[in-house]
Amino acid sequence: YRFFGEPVVEACVENGASCIDISGEPQFLEGMYLKYNEKAAEKGVYVVGSCGFDSIPADMGVLYTRDKLKGTLTAVESFLSVKSGPEGVCVHDGTWKSAVYGLADEDNLRKLRKKIGYAPVPIVGTKLKKRGFLFYNQEFKEYSIPFMGSDASVVKRTQRYLHTELQETPVQYGGYVNVGGLGSVIKLMFAGMLFLLLVKFNFGRKLLTKYPEFFSAGRFTKEGPTQKQMDGTSFTMTFFGEGYSEGQDPQSGKPNVKICTEVKGPEPGYIATPIAMVQAAISLLEDAASLPKRGGVYSPGAAFSKTKLIDRLNRRGVEFSVISKPEV
Repeated sequence: YRFFGEPVVEACVENGASCIDISGEPQFLEGMYLKYNEKAAEKGVYVVGSCGFDSIPADMGVLYTRDKLKGTLTAVESFLSVKSGPEGVCVHDGTWKSAVYGLADEDNLRKLRKKIGYAPVPIVGTKLKKRGFLFYNQEFKEYSIPFMGSDASVVKRTQRYLHTELQETPVQYGGYVNVGGLGSVIKLMFAGMLFLLLVKFNFGRKLLTKYPEFFSAGRFTKEGPTQKQMDGTSFTMTFFGEGYSEGQDPQSGKPNVKICTEVKGPEPGYIATPIAMVQAAISLLEDAASLPKRGGVYSPGAAFSKTKLIDRLNRRGVEFSVISKPEV
């Protein structure tokens, strides 16, 4: 999307067509907001980015968790687990390239955000503590690291919109991925350090994009996954939310209710992503009365918070459910 996405958005806005994409690149998504939000609003069209695995499960999962809590949800952490069959798991190198160019260009993302001039999102309730780069997760009995995708930035954009435009209580969010036992951690740390070192230099980036299979220990390939690999792969995203019971002031005292929810589905990249994208498009067409009043460039949660998107996804195999109800 960084290199080829903008002409599509521009053509859609110019010609009055709404547009959905599956980008997981914050710089592209937020750049499109800066350049086309006003034009899209004038034309009455909706440009909704990140409608694939990045970042519908996370963004809509936070809203689902909020809606299922009796009271006020103030903070959520999500943990992604990907299960694979005997053939293992594999991702196409397009995702790898997005990561390479995204990390290399972090400074420009910061500059872009300064240009947009985001209003700070107020912290309601107890501040959510940031976890370390690597920690042992008692709930899953394995190690976890921060999720490197676009989820956190997308959820934050949604929460900012819902707070500023609809006066809803913003939810703090942290996104993590479970990586397994100590052996997996050692491999990951070695690969991660090499990746971060090479990504800083032009020559290093060329190596990373030319030999994705070598540098990712076979996880990313130019061919992508086989049908058998896709059939054997699934994901679960578990959300741990906390907040304040009805009648309790979120600005005073500690959170006194908890909730655990889950979004699960088939292989993320090639099965769950098209399901999410197509159902988002159907929501755009069929739930028009429930979309934001004016057109513009939106995150999925901002565009679809009042629509039937979650019901549609549930019927198609990307399932949202409550694991444990609030306990005071």
